[in-house]
Amino acid sequence: MMAGSSSSMVPLPRDGTLTIGRGAGAELLVQDASVSRRHARLSVVDGEARITDLDSHNGVRVNGEHISGEQVLRGGDVVMLGDVTLVFQRRDIPPPQRLLLDAAPLRDRLAEELERVLRYERALSVVALALGPTNVPLEELVRALGGGLRLMDLVGRGGPTQLLVLLPELTAEEAEEVVQPMLESLAPLAPEVRAGVACAPQDGLDADTLISAARAVALTAPSGGLRISGPDLYQLALGERSVMVADEAMVRLFELLRRLASSPIPVLIHGETGAGKENAAWAVHHWSPRAQRPFITLNCAALPESLVESELFGAERGAFSGAVASRAGLLERASGGTLFLDEVAELPLSVQAKLLRALDQQRITRLGDSRERTVDLRIVAATHRVLADEVKAQRFRQDLFFRLSASVVVLPPLRNRPRELPLLATRFLQEALTRAGRTAPRISAAAMDVLRAHPWPGNVRELKNVMEYAATVATGPLLEASHLPDSLQRPPGEEAPPPPAVVPAQDTAPASFRPIAEEVRELEYRRMREALEAAGGVQTRAAQLIGMPLRTFKFKARRYQLPRPRAARE
Repeated sequence: MMAGSSSSMVPLPRDGTLTIGRGAGAELLVQDASVSRRHARLSVVDGEARITDLDSHNGVRVNGEHISGEQVLRGGDVVMLGDVTLVFQRRDIPPPQRLLLDAAPLRDRLAEELERVLRYERALSVVALALGPTNVPLEELVRALGGGLRLMDLVGRGGPTQLLVLLPELTAEEAEEVVQPMLESLAPLAPEVRAGVACAPQDGLDADTLISAARAVALTAPSGGLRISGPDLYQLALGERSVMVADEAMVRLFELLRRLASSPIPVLIHGETGAGKENAAWAVHHWSPRAQRPFITLNCAALPESLVESELFGAERGAFSGAVASRAGLLERASGGTLFLDEVAELPLSVQAKLLRALDQQRITRLGDSRERTVDLRIVAATHRVLADEVKAQRFRQDLFFRLSASVVVLPPLRNRPRELPLLATRFLQEALTRAGRTAPRISAAAMDVLRAHPWPGNVRELKNVMEYAATVATGPLLEASHLPDSLQRPPGEEAPPPPAVVPAQDTAPASFRPIAEEVRELEYRRMREALEAAGGVQTRAAQLIGMPLRTFKFKARRYQLPRPRAARE
């Protein structure tokens, strides 16, 4: 620094901020009348220096040019503050050697970062690098990555031929820009390397779920390429239906269903209400040789006992009051195809005996008729009850149980499918808002945490209803926890408080409270949008208007999906 007839050397920290001026509060005090009391701010982040004019009287010039806002400094740059000259000299310091964390410490650090995601509504990306065949030690591969990583990024062991990279503060789209150079750096050492990216909170809020998602999606990436986790990546096309299969347990289950489909044996599906038993039954039909024939469904719990027999076996005209015409039953209509008996445990015992005979002999007799008809039946049954217990209680025939349970498939409930929960929530939200002609907001970390904590007794069906409700309530760029139904906010088992018997008269309505973090975010979004409009879309100026660091402003602008005015884009 040269001021008047003197000069001095001022060392700068690798990270930090200092104010330059002649006022008492300046960290770098300059006694010169041409310098304002708070003239400029010098910021150093990860060894990169930036200078910002603090609306000084004489301004700031870098290499003779007046600057507006923030300016990056390079080695040898000359900065003029009035009549005072600063020469920026950079001494390159070799970056510290990056550590390769073992699996346990990496998970601990990931858990800490996820706490920040939840507390401060930040983003976090997890990258799984599947290295493929290579003889290069992991430590050498980590050194090859070093130049493209920030100090805050972490690298750990994911297995003998896999690395895991944590990228705090980066969304999946931003991580993609970082991961591509990683693949290029590793390609000479591991030619078949591929990458998968999962992001919090969109793909989950716990370490195991995110790591599992990143690993799974890396397996689907082409050699030398990358894939980003998302709902579309896990859609299993089953003809006219599409089923999401992301959780490892569900992947294995549908692989089993594919194998069972080629055989004519009955399949019994156990699972809670709303867990997707009909989709599993449809998969059996779709993959079977009967796929081009009918798929007939009967919900055994939805029909009165007096109608179940006629629905299954059909009836001739006059067989009972109201039978004005002959009608084929579901067993007859499903001949050659597949009959799905949902909630089969609800069948009356009298009908169970007749169904067993039809399955054994492949012949049925309509009500009011003496003629037997040949049928070609494939039965898939489902129940939320434990049929073995129903047999012990003598509510279900043991011989029919043996006939239906030639192969048994257990469908896990939604609460045991942590990878699918955030993906399904995002998919249902997108579908609901697409029908309404609106753009789907991001699901905030707080809202995702509420979804994760709920036990989902109604499983996928309940989640779909919740997201359709939230789609009608949320109007901003983030779906907040307050947009979810009140039933999800209460502890499990706690009932909603009853309404008061008498509502006292009040002059003013009682205050309506929401989490203060949500109100702060709404204010922040509004002020940032107004600042961008006032600054003509120039983010540097908009950040100055509201006193927000430019890096923070840019991150939150992407987070809130703030539009930039047309003039600025042009």
